[in-house]
Amino acid sequence: MIRNEVEYQEAVKSLTEERTRYDAHGRDLVGMGLTADEVKRAMDPLRSFNLQLEEEVEVYEHLKRGDLGELDNLHGLGRTLIGLRIALGLTQRQLAARLDVNESQVSRDERNEYQGITVERASRIFDTLGVTLKSAFPNPIRSGGSEAHGGHS
Repeated sequence: MIRNEVEYQEAVKSLTEERTRYDAHGRDLVGMGLTADEVKRAMDPLRSFNLQLEEEVEVYEHLKRGDLGELDNLHGLGRTLIGLRIALGLTQRQLAARLDVNESQVSRDERNEYQGITVERASRIFDTLGVTLKSAFPNPIRSGGSEAHGGHS
């Protein structure tokens, strides 16, 4: 996951270089007389890498525009916290200052995508960022139903 503008610029540069390398490698393989299937098999790992890099760049660009997607049952909470910081245009250093912690703490937390974060700590970060997280249950919850008891009757 791209976490800051420096990483983003490096990824964009790398993506441009990889596309050039990919195209040149494809031409070289064709020039060696390989069949279309052989070229495809040889190029698939490179294409996969390029697609992954393109996706990371695209995700960062979405985050910068404030498009965070949805959070489902707190899965992806760490990515959401990172995304919020990016969407708000804050650096890790600025967030650390607002939280009154060392920048290395924020960097480490983000590198680990806030693995094992407590609810209290997540709430403090949301408060510091000026963001309110609301959750809702889409269906009525009923006592005694089989779904409420893990499917057992």
